[in-house]
Amino acid sequence: MNMNGGVDAIAQQQATNNPASSKQSKPNLQPVDSHSVARRLQSELMALMTCGDPGISAFPDGDNIFTWIGTIKGGEATVYEGLSFKLSLRFPTDYPFKPPLVKFETSCFHPNVDQHGNICLDILQDKWSSAYDVRTVLLSIQSLLGEPNNNSPLNSYAATLWPNQEEYKKVMIKQSREGSGR
Repeated sequence: MNMNGGVDAIAQQQATNNPASSKQSKPNLQPVDSHSVARRLQSELMALMTCGDPGISAFPDGDNIFTWIGTIKGGEATVYEGLSFKLSLRFPTDYPFKPPLVKFETSCFHPNVDQHGNICLDILQDKWSSAYDVRTVLLSIQSLLGEPNNNSPLNSYAATLWPNQEEYKKVMIKQSREGSGR
């Protein structure tokens, strides 16, 4: 009698009898190699430096390739035009399989940004794909500035003001002056 076949049959029977065990997520088949993550981040840095997208940039913060500082300029014809925002990007060791943690370091009054700089953006959460890169993230945040998702606000006050762009801009400028010490 083949013992491995018996063990496999028992494991399969247990999975059949216990639906919860069959719902377990599949483990990542390849162990994450921090050197390959660092190489990918180096490659993304080079691509970002040569892409020429206006209003976005990011570079490692010092010698740590896993921690970056980014800059986004507000889009033309938005209430954020002419403004510049500093972001922090922290890449997990299992990047790109997990999204980076991205936060506004500059005060940003916005429906999808809370008072601590946390950002509510689907691609930084449940809609993340390993096909995304730093450029995609920065462009998405830049786009979010002019097109917030008011159905899922982190800042409900900003979301209620958004339809009245004139009033919104007044409050945003006031909040920006008060919060520039962040």
